Amino acid sequence: MIAFEAVSKTYAAGAHAALSEVTLSVKAGEVFGVIGASGAGKSTLIRLINGLETPTGGRVVVDGDDVAALGVEGLRALRRRVGMIFQHFNLLSGKTVAQNVAFPLKLAGRPASEVKARTAELLARVGLSDHAAKYPAQLSGGQKQRVGIARALATGPKILLCDEATSALDPETTEQILDLVSGLNRELGLTIVLITHEMDVVRRVCDRVAVLEAGRVVEEGPVEDVFLHPASDTARRFVSEADGEVASAPGFEGRVVRLTFKGEATYKPVLGEVARATGVDYSILGGRIHRLRETPYGQLTLALTGGDVNAAIAQFQAADVRVDDLGAPHGAGEGR
Repeated sequence: MIAFEAVSKTYAAGAHAALSEVTLSVKAGEVFGVIGASGAGKSTLIRLINGLETPTGGRVVVDGDDVAALGVEGLRALRRRVGMIFQHFNLLSGKTVAQNVAFPLKLAGRPASEVKARTAELLARVGLSDHAAKYPAQLSGGQKQRVGIARALATGPKILLCDEATSALDPETTEQILDLVSGLNRELGLTIVLITHEMDVVRRVCDRVAVLEAGRVVEEGPVEDVFLHPASDTARRFVSEADGEVASAPGFEGRVVRLTFKGEATYKPVLGEVARATGVDYSILGGRIHRLRETPYGQLTLALTGGDVNAAIAQFQAADVRVDDLGAPHGAGEGR
């Protein structure tokens, strides 16, 4: 649905590139996350999709169209197929909720009867039917973002762009908006590109993710792989910040391993079974139990001491638990 082919973007001659040689593809119907710190190039990347920015080099192809090669009418047609929601809502303060949602339809010249019916349908979808006559100043942040989502859906887009759509919201409202976005993906088959600096947002709703650092893609893949086994320093930093994981602790003894549980294995009493069978003791140095979309997972960082550590590792692996060996023993004499 969306392809970046060696895309670069520089805003001024001699300036640092906002994007450099970015190559990505987004499949139809998936939720694709782009994560990075401020200044990494996330917003530039998303604005290239709907032609708000033009690449300095390379091509951006959206639904078969080379965006930079489109004329005025072509861009208008493209933007009817690409909806966008923003961090700060961007609602028209002098118009009611219903008028804000209807605005794109009126710009597109749709008949008044169609505008009225479509607006009512969209407000019902986002749970705001009772707020149609209110103005943005009378709404909460979450309600404003729901108006923004309804407006973005007005022209029936195939693609929805979300630019930090939850970063101005409290945690509970963020959960509600992410549930709404995830539902739109499932029910309407929308392709969604979601820009964020929060790894927890990626974990909740995305299928795949690209990690940006200084305008370059430093890692890309299924969320499960990037989140559970990050390969880049940038991704590891985001995962660590999201979960507050402790990788080590002073004064411990033992062989340090990280166990990764997925699906049903997350809730099985594997640790106790292996400890009893092999005589291994363990200290928990860090861990988390959470979900990637609908899939439960757990990760524990342990120091293993005593008993037969190699046999314990083999039993973990036999129980469908991934084991990453993080270090040699610190003063303990267990066998290898």
